Amino acid sequence: MPKQITPFLMFEGRAQEAVDFYLSVFADAELLSVTRYGPGEPGPEGTIQLAHLRVCGQEFFCNDSFVSHAFTFTPSLSLYVECESEEEIDRLYPVLSEQGGVMMPLGAYGFSAKFAWVADRFGVSWQLTLP
Repeated sequence: MPKQITPFLMFEGRAQEAVDFYLSVFADAELLSVTRYGPGEPGPEGTIQLAHLRVCGQEFFCNDSFVSHAFTFTPSLSLYVECESEEEIDRLYPVLSEQGGVMMPLGAYGFSAKFAWVADRFGVSWQLTLP
């Protein structure tokens, strides 16, 4: 039986930017640890080999892949955020979708008082809901 399942986000050179962004968007977000590539290691020196962060109680790992891939994030896997207030969802919606995209604009859809599905500037998909 696995101990736990932790989301792992792989970036190509933008992990530090993403970590800084998520730490600025969520008030309770915290960087738990970070390991960077050093001289002579496979990745560019100073880029993130492994970062461990916590956002809204959920732990994440992320890194900078030094290998270029033919894939990136897809909306078929998203981070689902249950907001505690209308003010919170109204604040997160424009911040997370800025320089990204909107798959479902903020509105009432029957299954949620207010809901939106967006991709952030890194291509990570977020579903925001106000139960």
